[in-house]
Amino acid sequence: MTDVEEATVLVHTENSLGCITLNRPRAINALDLGMIEQITAALTAWVHDSDVQTVLIDGAGERGLCAGGDVRALYDQITAGKAERTADFFRAEYAMNALIAEYPKPIVVFADGITMGGGIGLAGHAAVRIVTERSRLAMPETRIGFTPDVGGTWLLGRAPGRLGEYFGLTGQSMSGADAVYLGFADHFVPSENLGSLREALAYRADPGTPNEMTLLFDETPEPSELPAARAWIDEAFSADTVGEIAQRLRESDAPDAASALATLEELAPTALAVTLDAVREARRMSGVREALEGEYRRVMWFAHNHQDLPEGIRAQLVDKDRQPKWQPATIAELPDDAGRPAREYVPETPLF
Repeated sequence: MTDVEEATVLVHTENSLGCITLNRPRAINALDLGMIEQITAALTAWVHDSDVQTVLIDGAGERGLCAGGDVRALYDQITAGKAERTADFFRAEYAMNALIAEYPKPIVVFADGITMGGGIGLAGHAAVRIVTERSRLAMPETRIGFTPDVGGTWLLGRAPGRLGEYFGLTGQSMSGADAVYLGFADHFVPSENLGSLREALAYRADPGTPNEMTLLFDETPEPSELPAARAWIDEAFSADTVGEIAQRLRESDAPDAASALATLEELAPTALAVTLDAVREARRMSGVREALEGEYRRVMWFAHNHQDLPEGIRAQLVDKDRQPKWQPATIAELPDDAGRPAREYVPETPLF
């Protein structure tokens, strides 16, 4: 195997197109610190490179763009009493997310297949965000006792109605059509056409912008079912607290409300409260960078002050017993201001 094949990030240019390919297909291209540093270095180098006009980010393999960050390493750091080291990873990742959001040249991302957690941080803030019939996007952090980050709260806070609260709290996945409706993606392109689009981005001069070029390959997907679900989701997830959301779901006669309630009752109550607070705070913010700062406070609070994060990773990824012991154990035990300590936490090391 050659050095190029062993690299976890492949960086090269095709004519005027700068190409970044995540290359850990067996891990669905999950991000580690080294990968983040390589992506950041490539993007930084191309800012002033006049030969590169557009950047494309995609993932190797058939399973997806990126399944998220390396949370097993996060678990190891916290349980070894080295929670302060988590700041290095998150500061690097969030700086990369901000760089993508503020990049002076168009960044195109193929969110083909699984694109979750850290993958949303790569895809969600790009100038041209492309999904396919294979796309499954999600911010599933509450399932490990955590909270959405990588600028995900910014996207969730701008979803129609209260769909941001719904997807943030439940961690449910979105289809490609859902992602376009929610504002997580711009175009739906069949996966079989991505190669042709890639070639066009690199070599065609007309039409003039990557967005216009993508429109040549854009197709209308099967309609999202989310508009039809808006009434019961908006009614339930507009409540002030997680407890009140659960109560409204309990009283709802919508067919899917019981399933949403069952999901919430399995998840970490504290993570639900922190996420609800985070999405609503981000809705009032002015940009991705500000949302990242809010997320960083919460992430560092979890790493230093709450056992639900390592417990959730243990139950899902280490012991895999799927029986986490949350503190508190139930939504009913949550205080009304359960999201406040994480919001007000001041990390020792600033983000930016």
